[in-house]
Amino acid sequence: MIIYNVTINIDENVHDEWLAWMKETHIPDVMATGYFLDNKICKILAESEGGISYAIQYTCASMLDLDEYNKTHAPRLQAEHLQKFNGKFGAFRTLLEVVHVG
Repeated sequence: MIIYNVTINIDENVHDEWLAWMKETHIPDVMATGYFLDNKICKILAESEGGISYAIQYTCASMLDLDEYNKTHAPRLQAEHLQKFNGKFGAFRTLLEVVHVG
């Protein structure tokens, strides 16, 4: 399994709006693509210089699924996020391979 992790630092002045939009719109739209098995929103418990940071994690069965998602859906969904919160966030993406589940 692959975890597609998106780390986001969101400005405090749009935090509540962003979090509600992620829960009610963006994540349901990502999940509706059918490429992911589950998702999590994790608040990062560390001091940061402005903003609040989150790790949004999506689990998919394979790299093939993730590659297909990135080709067919990610550009549109990322553009929607950018349009809605332009200049109010920073983000980076990390891929993790699950090697053991206890």
